Amino acid sequence: MHLTVGYLATPTGDDGVALASVLARTFDATVDVVLVVREEYPDGHPGRAEYQQLLVDKGEQWVGQALSALTEDGVNATSTVLVGESFAESLVGFAQRKSSDLIVVGGARDGFFGGHTIGPVTQALLHLSPIPVALAPRGYAEDPDDAILAITAAIPTRPGDDNPLPFALTLASAATLPIRMLSLVSAENLAEAASVKEVRQMQIEAAEENLAVAARTLPDSPEIESLVAEGLTLESALKKLNWADGALLIVGSSRFAAPRRIFLGSTAARILAGVDVPVVVVPRAE
Repeated sequence: MHLTVGYLATPTGDDGVALASVLARTFDATVDVVLVVREEYPDGHPGRAEYQQLLVDKGEQWVGQALSALTEDGVNATSTVLVGESFAESLVGFAQRKSSDLIVVGGARDGFFGGHTIGPVTQALLHLSPIPVALAPRGYAEDPDDAILAITAAIPTRPGDDNPLPFALTLASAATLPIRMLSLVSAENLAEAASVKEVRQMQIEAAEENLAVAARTLPDSPEIESLVAEGLTLESALKKLNWADGALLIVGSSRFAAPRRIFLGSTAARILAGVDVPVVVVPRAE
């Protein structure tokens, strides 16, 4: 497995590096730490080329610190400084060239401690990446997991939304991890159903269908736990969940996503805001 980490010399960048270290040690992955500096166009202004080189040199210094943190953890890692107009586009292009399995980034730091806040770079990644994006919650570097110990897949019940279960199963099998399917039920679902009983039936049918998907995807897949969380709202349902150390949550893209592209839907965005564990957002299937 190969991971590309989008690095900034900030606590956000440290969160992403910490998650990359945990993922690399769990899945025996190699890591590239990538820092993107702004491209300065030569417009005749004296010193512009020198300033560009100064940015690159400073970037090399910063990314070297991140690389040291990974190698101290025993991770096989290298570092790269890129020059580009867009951090997100440069990062995705690099990850594609490296055939990366995951892009890893930290969340913005202006939200509540422990939650996910989507900054502009992450927002761009979550609307264009053809590669799954792993997001570290705010403050993750201050108390990272020792390893990923279990995977939860958030299963959609609305027709057309993408199912992240096949990816979750593949990831779980790579490290022989237990897996559970999570369905969220709230009063908001009643807008699409006549009664609570009907909502429950929708959940049962979705679980049965996804278990069949699991059987087709991996005939020797591990036993899968099915969990339903209920609440008046999606947020209240999420608060009833207990997340053990080493948890990793997998969510899919919106039905509006183009094939093989991520598009973070409103439900997935609310899930991100309501959990304090690492989350992987998976591109829509073909």
